[in-house]
Amino acid sequence: MIHNNYRYKDGFMYTKKPQVHVNQGEQLKLTIKRLGINGEGIGYYEHKLVFVPGALPTEKVVVNVIEDLHNFIRAELVEILRKSDDRIQPVDDYANDVGGFELENLAYDKQLTFKRDVIKDSLEKYKPAGYRKYKLRATIGMEHPVHYRNKATFQVRSDGEKVIAGLYKHRSHTVVDLKTSALQYPLTMKVMRAVVAIIDELGIPVYDEEKNAGIIKTVVVRAATATDQVQVTFITQSKKLLKKRQLLERIAAELPEVVSIMQNVNPGKTSLIWGPETIHLAGKEKITEVLNGLSFDLSARAFLQVNPEMTEVLYQEAFKALDLTGKEKLVDAYAGVGTIGLSVADKVREVRGMDTIKAAVDDANANAIKNGIMNAIYEVGEAESLLPLWIEDGWRPTALIVDPPRTGLADSLIKTILDITPKKFVYISCNPSTLARDLVKLTRKYNVEYIQSVDLMPQTSRCECVVKFKKK
Repeated sequence: MIHNNYRYKDGFMYTKKPQVHVNQGEQLKLTIKRLGINGEGIGYYEHKLVFVPGALPTEKVVVNVIEDLHNFIRAELVEILRKSDDRIQPVDDYANDVGGFELENLAYDKQLTFKRDVIKDSLEKYKPAGYRKYKLRATIGMEHPVHYRNKATFQVRSDGEKVIAGLYKHRSHTVVDLKTSALQYPLTMKVMRAVVAIIDELGIPVYDEEKNAGIIKTVVVRAATATDQVQVTFITQSKKLLKKRQLLERIAAELPEVVSIMQNVNPGKTSLIWGPETIHLAGKEKITEVLNGLSFDLSARAFLQVNPEMTEVLYQEAFKALDLTGKEKLVDAYAGVGTIGLSVADKVREVRGMDTIKAAVDDANANAIKNGIMNAIYEVGEAESLLPLWIEDGWRPTALIVDPPRTGLADSLIKTILDITPKKFVYISCNPSTLARDLVKLTRKYNVEYIQSVDLMPQTSRCECVVKFKKK
């Protein structure tokens, strides 16, 4: 029985009115009990939650208080008094300073267990129908869980002496210069460091966030791992790009693998990486990646999973869950450039997909033609709007696959799914929390046969999974 002085929220125990207060800069000793959904260590100080990035369960640690909020404390790791047996040496020395490397100090088999446990914890929080009986399969991992990220999106700034490029330090807008990264596909880092050096040598003004001045804000380098074609996109404060000719000439002379150079305009202070306008500067407008034996042309803003090797594994798990016979009319929702629907088009009667971004839909239809696929078509719009129109026209889907962003499914789409209840239904999720929330409604008409987690982003807290449904 829970004592009246406590309550639960988000799977954690809080005191109703925590009396303890600590000051910023104060040091505390505590034992880490578990990992949070973002990979941070979680301990208690006088019954109050303490979040400590870089700390692992069972470790006794000394922490420095960063912020004391009403229900919890944010802290940084100062010293490990007792190490976990699962702690390993991070490959990157800045692994605990920036986002995207949260689990580099945790043994890989334990990372895989953690990712399945995150799904379990999310189910415990939202409690969809029958959740205690769901089969949570062991997470499928990579044989070599490094050098997998096909895309680097680095902020570009000046440190007063030279141009640097990297990621923001935790809870700040201070850029950490990343000269190496064990998680990036090596070609992306080679091109990134060379491009940053060229920007520095040419003296092109880079963005100053405090003054909202300068030109180049961000450099995006994407490599197609099957073809080693590289696309570089400069995200700029305005259309004006000083010394553009010299910049393009240097890249052409020094980086022959760069076959596409684009510029995206994103003016002003904003938390968004991309702006509304993309301009073709040199080379091709798209690069070509290969997945599941098909070629996909990718424009600068086209979404593609950052780990091509494990993307193929994820999709194969999704197709196994669909259990296709060749007769299905399949809907590919949140389709992007069509990687899912086109990869399975030869195993169904027909594919119809949709996305709200016109450029992505254009890419999807072009990719269908490129691969000689005649039974797939993609339209611009939301699934909840297009599906009823298709049904009105006499086309009713018998299979559905959804791969939404981290925000999960729109309520209106869930309603549409429950109205039409296709017999075969698979949900690919990149966020266990919004998945569990969506399952509360979806389980009104579907049972969950199993959830298969797949590690697309080793060394991070991110988790992808495939949910197989069975119509009640």
